[in-house]
Amino acid sequence: MRIYDETKAAAEELLALSNLKPGALVVVGCSTSEVKGERIGSDGSTDTAGEIVRALLDVLAPAGIQLAAQCCEHLNRALILERAEAEKRGLEIVSVVPHPHAGGSFATTVYHTMQDPVAVEEIRADAGLDIGNTLIGMHLKHVAVPLRLQHHQIGAAQVNAARTRPKFIGGIRAQYE
Repeated sequence: MRIYDETKAAAEELLALSNLKPGALVVVGCSTSEVKGERIGSDGSTDTAGEIVRALLDVLAPAGIQLAAQCCEHLNRALILERAEAEKRGLEIVSVVPHPHAGGSFATTVYHTMQDPVAVEEIRADAGLDIGNTLIGMHLKHVAVPLRLQHHQIGAAQVNAARTRPKFIGGIRAQYE
């Protein structure tokens, strides 16, 4: 239950600091090995992933926030999300089903939890959680703003978070909100 509670607290804090609106997309990368205190990619656990996924969905779904789960490097960090979301965003769907040794335990668990999951190669998410140094930055919109979470650990894994903002354009005469 500790993993669930720590994940829920980090996800709630991400939402509070990010000011996300319903329909926003959050990318989550997670090494369950790191959560368990092991080296990334060495000791994945679908049981651990299940607690994390359940907590994330318990926080994101009521807020209308969409989840995209980053796969591991063996699937080139592809992402798992609901088909309807991928189609709504005009994303190209690719053909792969993650499993614990190619995709990772977290993405595999998300895949088997979603109603109609698909994989895509890239997205531009509005915010993200990186659980265990999985390097989610490639899937965030161009101007990522790091967030310093009070809940910065899940199990033994470090948690980093970011939100995004629109680019500032113009020069000295430009005004911004």
